[in-house]
Amino acid sequence: MLACIILTVAIAYVSRPGVSSKRDLIGIINITGVIQSSSGTQLYEAMVNYAMLNDSIKAVVLRIDCPGGSADLVEATYLDLLELKKMKPLVASLVLAASGGYYIAIAADYLYVEPTSVIGNVGVIGVGPSSLIPSEVTIETGAYKATGFSELLFPFNLSRALNNFVSAVEQGRGNRLKLTPSQLARGMVYFGTEGLSIGLADEVGSLQKAIKKAGEKLSPGYGVVDLNEVISPTNRAGSASQSWEEDWRSLDLDALNKLHPPPSLWYLYMSSTAYEQNTSTPRGLNDLLALSGPTGTSGKTGEVLVDLSHGNSVSYSELNILGMELMRRNVTFRFALHADDLLTSLANATCLIVASPTSGYSMEEVKEVGRLVDRGGLLMLFYDPAFEYSGTAQFGPMNTLSTHFGVAYGSGYLYSEREYYGIYRNIFVKTFGKSFITQNLSSLVFFTAAHIYSSNKGVAWTAGDTYSSVAEMTGNYTVIAVVEGKGTVVAFGDLSFLREPNCYVADNYRLILDIVSTLVNFSKKNSG
Repeated sequence: MLACIILTVAIAYVSRPGVSSKRDLIGIINITGVIQSSSGTQLYEAMVNYAMLNDSIKAVVLRIDCPGGSADLVEATYLDLLELKKMKPLVASLVLAASGGYYIAIAADYLYVEPTSVIGNVGVIGVGPSSLIPSEVTIETGAYKATGFSELLFPFNLSRALNNFVSAVEQGRGNRLKLTPSQLARGMVYFGTEGLSIGLADEVGSLQKAIKKAGEKLSPGYGVVDLNEVISPTNRAGSASQSWEEDWRSLDLDALNKLHPPPSLWYLYMSSTAYEQNTSTPRGLNDLLALSGPTGTSGKTGEVLVDLSHGNSVSYSELNILGMELMRRNVTFRFALHADDLLTSLANATCLIVASPTSGYSMEEVKEVGRLVDRGGLLMLFYDPAFEYSGTAQFGPMNTLSTHFGVAYGSGYLYSEREYYGIYRNIFVKTFGKSFITQNLSSLVFFTAAHIYSSNKGVAWTAGDTYSSVAEMTGNYTVIAVVEGKGTVVAFGDLSFLREPNCYVADNYRLILDIVSTLVNFSKKNSG
């Protein structure tokens, strides 16, 4: 008897999609793969329109196996589904609903997950605008016509997109949601059963259970129609012509940039290695050498030496302002281009700048740097944990030098969920000790910074609720340290604050002037 009842309400797929039916129907919309083309979005739009206008379709089930996609296309699909939900019940069955895939899912009234479904990852990936190199042949009509956005303000565009996403989750999940906005914004990924416990989903169940939920108020014997087949029968793939349905896991930022040139916003779940991209920032020597005086071994005492012999990821853009301010004071950079050059030049230098090395220092080199410091010289260290500066080498190469002078850089980066400049990694620094390097400072912004271990030699610290990405703990992290003895070592946990336009935020330029004054004073004190 029970078997007969089950057969009576069993789900039957309509064999001829698009043909009108006297039976009540449940429409299935498969959303699969990366949402990366307007043509694909138009197919989803057509499915939604069909479901809204076909009186036989009484409810709709979304089958989502999607890591997200381009922000504007994801939002368009989400908003279309909200309109559909006003007219008919909307239920979702989630296999993979991460980032933009979850954004789409929360349009539904009820979310089913499998125990190990992957859901969540609320957040935005933004690829910022590049700087315009102007032409007198191709003429643009405004300062941002070619780039689209201000480089300095672009992080705030990301924050607005994130706020839209978080607000949509709060609206869609209502009082079922057990996460705060700041917890949502962390971008964590959850398995299906984890998602249930925090209100990101409603129940464990398969597609069949989602269909039964959608058909609760329908008469027995309802049918099911696959709207992907109805709208595009020759393109059964749920991805609706998406080229990355199967291989989206191989996506990286370079591929995204080719598809949608920067500036661009993505609600997309990718592996951490996918964020490693080829940077367009120049790292060659020619631009840097334009800042300097003569290179080589024949320098005079008192010049500032910059090491470029250890694969240093520093370019004209980082040293331009610093170099210009030094030139105004009749002090110029000189560069050590290879190991022998460094060892020879250190004998005459009184100030050495080391920025973001990607290869380690030998003991012979460390000893020569030590002699510079011991005779009253200045060693200035800049390390930045961003991939553009540290690459895959991270903090190791810098620590082969810095640890011999009382400074060690910690792994990971610092971030704040309470107060930040545009995005969580752009942290404010507002606590300072008395030092020649932090005079008259009230607030700095460091753009992806590392923390410094320096045995209580710190002179600038983050707020107590700042996180370390590796330790996953809050604390007052040191980001500038000064170690004084026979000579002086000054260490910074950021490099990109030196470049335009970052240098014009908060008191960053004042800090640069303090750095310049320090370099000038040491150069004059030890020259002639």
